[in-house]
Amino acid sequence: MFQIIELEDVIRIPPNKFGQPLNEIALEILKMKYESTISPDLGYVILVKDVSVNPIGKIIPGDGGIYHKVNFSILSYYPKIQEIVEGEVVEITDFGAFIRIGPVDALLHLSQITDDYLTSDVRQGIILASKSKRMLKIGSKVRVKITAVSLGRGTTVGKIGVTSRQPFLGALEWIEEDLKKASNVIEVEKKEKVEK
Repeated sequence: MFQIIELEDVIRIPPNKFGQPLNEIALEILKMKYESTISPDLGYVILVKDVSVNPIGKIIPGDGGIYHKVNFSILSYYPKIQEIVEGEVVEITDFGAFIRIGPVDALLHLSQITDDYLTSDVRQGIILASKSKRMLKIGSKVRVKITAVSLGRGTTVGKIGVTSRQPFLGALEWIEEDLKKASNVIEVEKKEKVEK
């Protein structure tokens, strides 16, 4: 889930930045500290914005910098377990597919794609179901449910596991096929009731 979070911090303005606009320096420092990081509390931090700096700073003896309180907003992506998300297949491996959801890739393991027997062809970039002949390929749009989330600290990569083994999950074209089949069944049942 994407979210905007209001935060407060204290930043150190180094002496070589004195005389420059305070908000610009603060934004630059906050971007370096927060953007492209991962936190169990904040998720994947994508963007820092709306920086407001207290113009009165503090000087600490022995340190040439000035410390200022700042209020700012961040845009982050925090994957929630049981959340249904849509993404795109960006990589096919021997053990499944990686799905790009938001700013991160999630693993869709072969065992979590469908009940059918699957074969993976890494060279061609496809996963093929033997009975239904349904196929996942690089570029396929999919709808999946998040089943596991493990977020590291700093810039280490978090891990996200997803599944498509439930009704109306999987490649979007599979979902359309299932909806057409379901609507055809409903129409047939309605006709049978009318005829009785």
